[in-house]
Amino acid sequence: MAGHSQFKNIMYRKGAQDAKRAKIFSKISREITVAVKEGGADPESNSRLRSALLSARSENMPKDNVERAIKKASGGSGDANYQSVRYEGYGPAGVAIIVEGLTDNKNRTAPAVRSIFTKFGGNLGETNSVSFQFDHIGYITYPLSIASEEEVFEASIEAGANDITADNDGYEIICSIENLNTVRDCLTSKFGDPLEAKVTWRPKNTIDVDADSARTLFKLIDSLEDDDDVQSVVANYKLPDNFELD
Repeated sequence: MAGHSQFKNIMYRKGAQDAKRAKIFSKISREITVAVKEGGADPESNSRLRSALLSARSENMPKDNVERAIKKASGGSGDANYQSVRYEGYGPAGVAIIVEGLTDNKNRTAPAVRSIFTKFGGNLGETNSVSFQFDHIGYITYPLSIASEEEVFEASIEAGANDITADNDGYEIICSIENLNTVRDCLTSKFGDPLEAKVTWRPKNTIDVDADSARTLFKLIDSLEDDDDVQSVVANYKLPDNFELD
């Protein structure tokens, strides 16, 4: 029976992973749809679509899924008209949270987001109630294997980047939103496609959270990310040293 139980656990984990992947693919498909409707199906002339395709590649989204999303959006085949939404609020320990999404029904999305904040001890605020605590930036990432730190630093500065950091996860290149396309294109010509190239939010300062608050905060963030209408969640927390999620 122990072996059977272990098999069930493995299958449950696989099912959960498959469901998570499917949800990620759905969110990327939605972003591709919006990008194509806004700027056409040619990624060379559509910066938003290029960013969405980078996301698809980094998540190993099947090519058929990508082509289907582009084709559907190009043909205007009855797809919903999505609009961008942003919600801001506070989570446990006063952590500031920004939620961005694409929805075809604000009257569905806003109450759902509010309910998740409330469920985990947070509060949904007004627009711009926390965004002043973040910088709105262009964000590009590369693996460490592309080149030496000195080469990446020099190329990034020449391209117009403002800040470059390197750690075990790779290179992070920060630039203004206005310069994102230029910096990305310059670096792509030298190093190939980045892992990511997107507009995001970076905290100006972080909030220290204890282990209990961190666990509740992660449940809040996970629940937000699990919502079909939510595309991204950023927060300004700092975890305690040696923190491990149960």
